[in-house]
Amino acid sequence: MTRFGAMYGPDLTFLGVPACDLDDPASWEEAEVVILGAPYDGGTSYRAGARFGPGAIRQACYLEHDGVRPSLALGMDGLLDLRVKDAGDVMMLSGDGHAAHAALEQAVHTVAAAGKIPLVLGGDHSIALPNITGVARAAGWGRVSVLHFDAHADTGDSSYGTLIGHGQPMRRLIESGAARGDRFLQIGLRGYWPGPEALRWMAEQGMRSYEMTELVERGLAECLSEAAEIALDECEGVYLSVDIDVVDPGMAPGTGTPEPGGLTSRELLDAVRRLSYELPIVGVEVVEVAPAHDHADVTAMLGSRVVLEALSGLARQRAEKRGQLQPWAPAEPMLQRHTSGDVGHDEGSKGT
Repeated sequence: MTRFGAMYGPDLTFLGVPACDLDDPASWEEAEVVILGAPYDGGTSYRAGARFGPGAIRQACYLEHDGVRPSLALGMDGLLDLRVKDAGDVMMLSGDGHAAHAALEQAVHTVAAAGKIPLVLGGDHSIALPNITGVARAAGWGRVSVLHFDAHADTGDSSYGTLIGHGQPMRRLIESGAARGDRFLQIGLRGYWPGPEALRWMAEQGMRSYEMTELVERGLAECLSEAAEIALDECEGVYLSVDIDVVDPGMAPGTGTPEPGGLTSRELLDAVRRLSYELPIVGVEVVEVAPAHDHADVTAMLGSRVVLEALSGLARQRAEKRGQLQPWAPAEPMLQRHTSGDVGHDEGSKGT
């Protein structure tokens, strides 16, 4: 099977990075990160439209789509330095959730088993189940912790009689053993869901949720330091899951289940940059961008920048380990610092 391309709209790669075909390993063997599109929104419980998210994220930029993006904050070009390739969309028909998830899980596992980092553009958050399962199959069952940015816990038991939905993937992952509940860290929760039953279940699993009230009270930087320390305990890798609705809908309106009172876009970008630089990231997903509900492409642009911050952080981390910083790179990256907090980077350290 040759490269499928895009399910909806033109076959554009992320900001012009080279295309590749998963069925042709030679086309992506030099890449350190492989982008996959997951255009699926059959798991939504309110407003659909996230199936168009991968296309919107790939093209949301006012600069040339030339596969080049040097980061001012980190002094790295995540697209070039990681030799990023884009494998296009996985065939995911929203009317057949089981088949769609199975196809995505296999694609993610193919990338992770080859020692590459899969970076998945969603799609609704139900795709966390096949994404993290695919990574866990390669990196070790229950050996991958999860840092989950979201307004919602996504730990419901069922929705409208189905176990597959964007409100259930985190429960399914923990029930299967692919991820440990006590190494599942959720950041940005708020609002009026889930209810007492789901909250009791979460507590029984040892899940740690940093609600917005706690983030405001203690500060985001301190909470990130604590979450990262827990994530690194007894786990070899960290999976970064970013639901765009973690950001206040005033800054990210283009999503299916907006919840007022979230992070600012700057806070999210700072957090993703820092975690990607400091932690052993083994997979990334950016989900729930629904362009039909967006205004002036601000949500798609934010999704694109989340991807770039993750790539730039990874690139800086790896360049420091190799001793290959670019001459124009700042000696100390512009990261959100806190006295309680560098995880994995001591003063003057050159790597995690």
